[in-house]
Amino acid sequence: MINMVKLVWVFILISATTASAQQEQEIRMSIYFGGGDYSVDTLQAIELHHWLDSIPNLDKYEVHLISHTDPIGGREYNEWLSQMRSETVKQLILQKQIPEHRISIKDWGLDNAVYTNRTRGGMRMNRRVDVILFPIVL
Repeated sequence: MINMVKLVWVFILISATTASAQQEQEIRMSIYFGGGDYSVDTLQAIELHHWLDSIPNLDKYEVHLISHTDPIGGREYNEWLSQMRSETVKQLILQKQIPEHRISIKDWGLDNAVYTNRTRGGMRMNRRVDVILFPIVL
C-alpha cells in the first residue's frame, strides 16, 4: 500500500513538473489591429517573421492563434472580424514554411476580453491576435 501511495505521489509530482515546464516554454507575441481592420501592417509582418526566425527548432512547436476584438459593431460582425484577423496572421505564418496542420485557431471575437473595453486603450489592446508557440510533446 505504501509503495502504491509513493507511486501515485511520484506520478503527481512528475505531471505537475511537466505542466509547469511546458508553460515556461510557451513563447508568445501579439499582432495589433486598427478598429474594424484585419490587415497586418508591414512593420508588424516583418517583426512576426523576424520573431519566428529567432526561435531555435521552430519545427518543434505548435502554433496557436488566439484572436480578439473590441465590442464595437456587435457580436456577428466581431466574430467575422476575429476570423479574418486570425486568417490573415495564419497566412503570414504559412509564408515561413510552417505546416498548416501545426496551426490552430481560436477566435474569441468580443468574448473573453483580457483588457477593459471601457477605455480606448483597453479596446485598442483587445484588437489583436496572440501568436503562441507551444512545444510539441512526444
